[in-house]
Amino acid sequence: MVVNHIFAVLNTSSRSCYNSVTMDPSTAQGTNLLALLRDRLPAKIFSRLQEVGALAEQSGISAYLVGGLVRDLLLGHKNLDVDIAVEGDAVAFAKALVKETGAAVKTFPRFGTALVVFPDKFKLDLATTRAESYPYPAALPVVAPSSIEKDLRRRDFTINALAIRLNDGHFGELLDLYGGQRDLDKKTIRVLHGLSFVEDPTRMFRAIRFEQRFGFRIEKNTRSLLKTAAASDLVQQLSGERLQNEIMLLLSEAHPLRAIRRMDKFGLLQAIHSDLTLTPKLNAFLSGLGKAVAWWARRFPARPLDRPVLFLTALLDELHLPATDALVRRLALPERQAGKVRVAKRRVNRIAQRLARSRLLKPSETRRLLAGLPDEGLALIIAKAHALKARQQIGAYVTTFEHVKPSLTGEDLKALGLKPGPVYKKILDRLLDARLNGEVRSETDERELVKRIAKP
Repeated sequence: MVVNHIFAVLNTSSRSCYNSVTMDPSTAQGTNLLALLRDRLPAKIFSRLQEVGALAEQSGISAYLVGGLVRDLLLGHKNLDVDIAVEGDAVAFAKALVKETGAAVKTFPRFGTALVVFPDKFKLDLATTRAESYPYPAALPVVAPSSIEKDLRRRDFTINALAIRLNDGHFGELLDLYGGQRDLDKKTIRVLHGLSFVEDPTRMFRAIRFEQRFGFRIEKNTRSLLKTAAASDLVQQLSGERLQNEIMLLLSEAHPLRAIRRMDKFGLLQAIHSDLTLTPKLNAFLSGLGKAVAWWARRFPARPLDRPVLFLTALLDELHLPATDALVRRLALPERQAGKVRVAKRRVNRIAQRLARSRLLKPSETRRLLAGLPDEGLALIIAKAHALKARQQIGAYVTTFEHVKPSLTGEDLKALGLKPGPVYKKILDRLLDARLNGEVRSETDERELVKRIAKP
């Protein structure tokens, strides 16, 4: 199997040439971030961390602040997701914390994790420090309780393998075993070992996501490992849900086109689908999509777009319909999102062509043409049509035409003596068109029109 061959190759590569990330006790400790914690965290969170540290010290265990919050504190970025790693029983510690603070707790003993929710809705995620092993490439890990050192070793990148001690007497001490602070300073994305992408292929997408979010660069050896892993069938080994999650997170970033270009460079687009590639035409379309998104945000701030769905649909623009359907199924998209992609794929190009070349349509024609399209589809049309009249007609549809209804209903038609049947729909559709086009302006006008329509 190709993936197992890659596993063997990278395992050899890891031992022979990828040894830049090793534990260095001499630089692991010494920096104290107490002042940084106090200055950059809300007082409420700082106080909660102190409470955690005091209880950990009383309980004879060690507690650490871990995850993206540590990284973002050092970068000066806002992040209020608080993850606590406990060298000991995190579930028992969470229950003790609840007794001390009056918070609520939801425990997951099977996973050694707990969620603590304080009365003010502030949340703490706690987990027992653990080691991970992977029985085969792309498998979900087998976990076992372990030390903080091994817990940090299992992380995706060095910049995410940082921890801050919370225990009294050591509160604020930075634990940096694998050079994470160095790589933050150098603006570098680096895996911790040569099998990182093989064990968890989702890290390939995360490497690009963090690179683009922070304006970092993926380190040379990590780039090499990423390209090798992308060229294998590792991505195909991922479940649809795991692949979907990483792609949608990546497309949620502020500059998704940059991430798409990096995916193409590393061969990850082709790993997602063999026919998916960033052609010059597709690149130009995606570049113009940003302007359409900005226009939409200005005009309709109360109707935010589902940006991941929007950029995913755009990315699939040059795939044939059967390939698009297959990829939507592969990604296991929620039905609402899958429906948006499919509807847009079937209708957007045709509508954009008509709006770009035709005369200014009547309001009824615009309504009929655009009805049923998701907002993401409308934004794609704006990006494709490249015409002021297209924006004007879509703007009028969203603000006015979409909401127009005739005054009369089927019950009114029945009261007028008309026999129920398919004719009702024809009459109501004609009334709607007349309302949209200004042919009728009142219920009385509508009744007169119905009489004319129904006249033998």
